[in-house]
Amino acid sequence: MTKRQRYSAEFRTKTALEARREDLTTAGLSRTDGSHPTMIGGWTKTATANMASAFDGVSSAEPTISERNDAKLHARIGHVAVGRGALPEASGLIPGTGGKTR
Repeated sequence: MTKRQRYSAEFRTKTALEARREDLTTAGLSRTDGSHPTMIGGWTKTATANMASAFDGVSSAEPTISERNDAKLHARIGHVAVGRGALPEASGLIPGTGGKTR
């Protein structure tokens, strides 16, 4: 008994878009990608049906940052900025550098 092939979402999307472009037939795509033509047809139908959700106005690509995380990030940025400001002063304390900075 053979093991069922699992295809990633990226692979299915890429193949469905290639099928929509119609440069190759589904049979030709199946030969190059190694998937079955019926599967490519299903992926293309699913991609076409779900295209409208990409333009529905709700952007799921932007992560929401809570006020607490925002405050943590600003504190971390301040901490890093203060640390970087102290580096040139500390380099003068290293023997052999002569107080030179880059």
